[in-house]
Amino acid sequence: MGGLKKKRRIQVVALAAVALLISTALIGYAMRDGINFFRAPSQIIAEPPGPNEVFRIGGLVEEGSIVRGESEQIKFSVTDGGASIPVVYTGVLPDLFTENEGMVGTGRLVDGVFVATEILAKHDETYMPAEVIDALKEQGIYKEPGATPSDS
Repeated sequence: MGGLKKKRRIQVVALAAVALLISTALIGYAMRDGINFFRAPSQIIAEPPGPNEVFRIGGLVEEGSIVRGESEQIKFSVTDGGASIPVVYTGVLPDLFTENEGMVGTGRLVDGVFVATEILAKHDETYMPAEVIDALKEQGIYKEPGATPSDS
């Protein structure tokens, strides 16, 4: 009698393990397009992503590049000091979105233009995403907040 209970318990545990494995695989498969990798403009130029790949771009809004089009369409360029990528975004930009400030956008590269579906700007005077800081430091153009020209 005890052998049957033990066998049934092993079957239940094995079935639960298989179900967990299958659900984990399905979740991973479903999220494969939802994982957004961060790239700096220099990385995008060096290794252009595929046309259907959704990713995040980050850098500084290039000075003099903001052009407001019809309705809510905005065009600007993002730079990391080594390269510049044109961006097109339709929507309302964050209040702190300005030239020479950090930003991160989510979208796709279409014919050399980043078509953004979301734009994030720094949320206060000193914050910038760590990935953007790292990309700017790599290009040698990052300045610490509050640094004066004599500090460098």
